Amino acid sequence: MGVAQVSYLVGAGVLALLLLIVLAKSIHRIQPTQVGLVNKLFSFRKLPGDNPIAFNGEAGYQADMLMPGTRFKLWPIYSVSKFPWVQVPAGEIGVVIAQVGRPLPIGAKSARYRPEFGNYGDVRSFLGHDGEKGVQRPVLPPGTLAPIHPVAFIVLTAREVFGLPVAPELAWEEHENKLTAASFGLNPKQLSVVIIAPGQDRDMVGLVTVLEGEPLPSGDIASRLGGFDDVLALEAEGTDAEIIDLLLGSKNDLHNNYQDFQAFLDHGGRIGLQHDPLLYGAYLLNPFLVRVEMVPMLVVNQGQVAVIKGFVGLPTLDTSGAEFKFGSIVRPGHRGIWQEPLRTGKYPINPRVYAAEIVPTSILTLNWASASSQAHNLDARLESIVGKSREGFVFTIDLQVQIHISDTRAPKVISSVGTILNLVNEVLQSAVGNHFRNTLQDLEAIRFIETRQEVQESAFAAVSRYLAGYEVETRGVYIQDVIFPPELVEVLTHREIANQQRATYEEQQRAETVRIETEKARGTANMQADLAASQVSVEINANQADAREAQARGDAAYVRVTGQAEADKIAAIGLAEGKAVEALGLARAAGFEAQREAIGELPTALVAVAGAIAEGRIKVVPDVLVAGGGSSLDGLAATLMKLLGDGGLGLSKPTVVEAEEVEVRE
Repeated sequence: MGVAQVSYLVGAGVLALLLLIVLAKSIHRIQPTQVGLVNKLFSFRKLPGDNPIAFNGEAGYQADMLMPGTRFKLWPIYSVSKFPWVQVPAGEIGVVIAQVGRPLPIGAKSARYRPEFGNYGDVRSFLGHDGEKGVQRPVLPPGTLAPIHPVAFIVLTAREVFGLPVAPELAWEEHENKLTAASFGLNPKQLSVVIIAPGQDRDMVGLVTVLEGEPLPSGDIASRLGGFDDVLALEAEGTDAEIIDLLLGSKNDLHNNYQDFQAFLDHGGRIGLQHDPLLYGAYLLNPFLVRVEMVPMLVVNQGQVAVIKGFVGLPTLDTSGAEFKFGSIVRPGHRGIWQEPLRTGKYPINPRVYAAEIVPTSILTLNWASASSQAHNLDARLESIVGKSREGFVFTIDLQVQIHISDTRAPKVISSVGTILNLVNEVLQSAVGNHFRNTLQDLEAIRFIETRQEVQESAFAAVSRYLAGYEVETRGVYIQDVIFPPELVEVLTHREIANQQRATYEEQQRAETVRIETEKARGTANMQADLAASQVSVEINANQADAREAQARGDAAYVRVTGQAEADKIAAIGLAEGKAVEALGLARAAGFEAQREAIGELPTALVAVAGAIAEGRIKVVPDVLVAGGGSSLDGLAATLMKLLGDGGLGLSKPTVVEAEEVEVRE
C-alpha cells in the first residue's frame, strides 16, 4: 500500500472519527423531566436590544427548547445544556423572575401579569403579550411541574433555584457553586405557603403589609380598598353596630386574599399596611410583594367590653357633648374613641390601626395588700397602706375596693384615664391611699380601732364621690386587716384578756343562774303531783274556812245577842246583890262597932271568928297540922293567928301530918 493510500485511509479515518464525534455531540437524550437549552454559537445575526434569547436564529440562547426525547442539534454550531423542569414541592411556592421582556415602569417593583402568561411555560407568548422583566406578581403553586425556559425565567423555591442567571451581580455560593434563595434576599421560610391557624391557646390573624402600589393618601397609615366612603354613606341611616360590621367585614375577596396581586392593584390597593387582615387559611403570597405578621385575634370575654381607639377613618367628629372634657368620643369609622364598644365575641381586627382596650364590666376587686387578685393583675402594684395616727403610731392597712364600669360608660372611662391600669395605679391608688392616711392622721390610735366601721363607711363615701367623676361606680370599700404597732398591740392584748375574763365570769354567772333555774324547774316538775294536791287541798281548806267563817259569824252574832241579854240579866242581879251586900256589910259594921264598944276588941274578934266558922268560911282543920307535945288548942290558936295574919280565910281541907314524920328544925 502506497503512501497516498495510507494518507487517504488516515484522512478517511480522521474524517469518520470527526463525523462520529460531531454526530455524538449533536445527538442529545433529553430525560422526561428535562429540557434542552440550545445555544447557537455561530451566526451572522446579533440579538436585538438587551434580551438574552434569540427568536430568529441569532447567536445566543434560543427561544425554542429541546423537549424530552432524542434530539439532534448540529455540533459545534449548537450546544445543548440540560435543565430540570421546574418543580415546586408541597408546602412551597415558586417565585418567577423574568430575565426577558420589557423594562418595568419607573417606580414599579414587579411586572404586570396577564392571563395569557399562564405558568410562564411559553416564552414567545410572554413576550408577545408585552411581558415585563423582573419579579412576576403571581407565584407558582405547590405541585407545579413545568418546562420553563431556564434563561427567560428564574424560579425560586425554598430548596432550589431553577434557571440560569444572566445578571453578573448575582452572588454565588462558592461552597456549593449554585444559587439559593439567600442570593435574592430571601430566606427559605418566605418561600413557603403562609398558613394562619389557631395558636396553642389563642386565635390568630395575619396583618398584611404590601410592598408595592400607589402611595397612601396624606394622613393615612393604612390602606382600605375604596377608602371609607361606604361608611360615610351608611352613617345617615345605619346604626353603630351596622357600621362596625361593615368595618370588620373584609374586602379580601376582591383580590383573593392578596394572592391575586394584580387584582389588588387594579381595585385601588395601595402600598403599606393594609386595613383588612387575613383569617384562617393557607395563602400563596409573593414574598417580594406581601409580608404577613401573625398577631392574636381580639377576644372579648363575658364580663368585658373592648373600647376601640381608631387611628384611621373619617375625620374626628366629637359626639361626647360640651360637658365632657377628657377627649373625643366618635361614631365608629371616625378617628378617635368609638362611642360603641365591642361586646363578647372574637374580632379579626387590625391592632395596628385599631387599638382595643379591654374593660371589665363585671365587679372588679382590687387588693391593697401583698397578695394580688387571681382573676387579673391590675392590682399587682398596689401595696398595703401605711399611715400614722395622731400620736404617731404607724398602722399598716390591708384594703379591698370593688368598682364597676358600665359597658355604655366604658368609652368615656378610657377617654378619661387611657387604660384601666392607669385608672388603678394613677387614680385609685392615690385617692384611696391619701384618704386613709388623712383619716389616720386625725384620729387617735384607739379611736381608729373603735370606729373602724365608721372609717370604712366614710372611705366608701369619699371614694364613691371621687370615682363618679370618672364614670366609675364604687361597689364597696373594705378594711381587710390592720397591722398595729407592737406597743399598741400589747396594751390591746391585756385589755382584751381582761375583757375576755370578764366575759367568762359573766358567762359562768349566767350558767349558774341557768343551772339554778333548771334545778328549780326540775324540782317543780317533780312536785307537780304534790303541788296539784296541795292546790286542791288549799281550795278545800279555803272553802271550809269560808264555811267556818260564815258559821263563826253566825255564832258570834248569836253569842252577841244572847251574851248581851245574859249580861244585862247578870248586871241586874249583881246590882241587886251588891246593894244587898252593901246593906248587910253596913249593918254588920254597925253591929261590930257597937259590940266592940260593949265587950271590947278581943271578944268581938272571937265572936267574929266563931261566926265565920259557923258560916263555913274558915278551915277549922289546917292544911298542915303538926301534932307535937302541946295541946290541940295551941295548934288551933296558931292556925287562927296565921289566918288572921294572912288577911284571908282558906276553905281547903287540911293535910294531917303525924308528928313523928316531921323533922323540926331550929
